[in-house]
Amino acid sequence: MSSSQKRAIQNYRSRLSERGLARFEVLGLDGDRDLIRSLARRLAEEGPEAARIRSAVICTISSDAPKMGGIVAALRRSPLVGSDIDLSRSHIEGRKIDL
Repeated sequence: MSSSQKRAIQNYRSRLSERGLARFEVLGLDGDRDLIRSLARRLAEEGPEAARIRSAVICTISSDAPKMGGIVAALRRSPLVGSDIDLSRSHIEGRKIDL
């Protein structure tokens, strides 16, 4: 490879790393090529859909049981944590009815 080609590859890889991306090789079935490429493309977009796909793939691949307390962790991340909102309700007697 000539020095200009090496420099071009080095510049390309440095631009990728500035964007937070990395280039790597994956071995798989030839029929899964388009699937793997589309999955990698979606994950590189870093949007809410990428987070959903990443979470689904991690849950599918991991051999561990799902962790407990996911709802509690989500509530702790809520922007309302630490705010002094009064969520108590007043107790009012119901109306009297004849049965």
